[in-house]
Amino acid sequence: MVLVTIRQRAYGVNQSIGSSQDGDVAAVTQARWDPRRLNAVSVTMPEGVTPPGTRGRLLHAALKLFAEFGFHGTSIRDIAAEVGINSATLYAHYRSKEHVLADLVLIGHQELHSRLQEALIDAGGDPAAQLVALVRTQVLVHTDFPLLALVANQELHALSPEQAAPALALRKQSREIAAGVIASGVRRGAFHVTDPALAGLAIASMGVRVASWFGPDQPYTREQVADAFTEFALRIVGAEAPSTEQRG
Repeated sequence: MVLVTIRQRAYGVNQSIGSSQDGDVAAVTQARWDPRRLNAVSVTMPEGVTPPGTRGRLLHAALKLFAEFGFHGTSIRDIAAEVGINSATLYAHYRSKEHVLADLVLIGHQELHSRLQEALIDAGGDPAAQLVALVRTQVLVHTDFPLLALVANQELHALSPEQAAPALALRKQSREIAAGVIASGVRRGAFHVTDPALAGLAIASMGVRVASWFGPDQPYTREQVADAFTEFALRIVGAEAPSTEQRG
């Protein structure tokens, strides 16, 4: 496991608002502000997806550097140096820096899509329970792999259409899963929302942003964030929370 420590920039402070012990007054925690909010965040990827040997080490190194400096701010030489090899050796494993990014972007989208599919199957037939399961899954993927999520979403634009196509196809399928659940809830009278498409975009956007701020400097656990976001999502679609049995 590699830890990223992003250089602090004295631009101000981060503020995290929670509840005080008596529950009446919001408690605010402050930390020096870092634009990327990635201090001490682990460079981790889903189990079993990283190739063995040098190729896997290159992916981890690139993930760290892309998250800190962006795709265009990272060179092939930077990635090679992080692993302790020369640039020529890197080219034996990847044809270009873009191919490294394409692998990372695809891994991120594959992980989210597969987990969403599993969550939908496990949730049963109730639309509210399905929505809760999808939102929880999205949030937890973004709390568990924040650097991968950031790179997969924020650096996707750097890929050519050909390189981005597999990830974009998975992204479309993931959106269709959520859209199908919302549409089903509306048809069955479980959801009351005037614009299901915008509701879906709002819910998805909440989850995506978690990777930008969640970290060890926050007063919330991953489960607390997931629970809160499921409640927000249900309110967006005008639904009541499913029963404990329906949640599984």
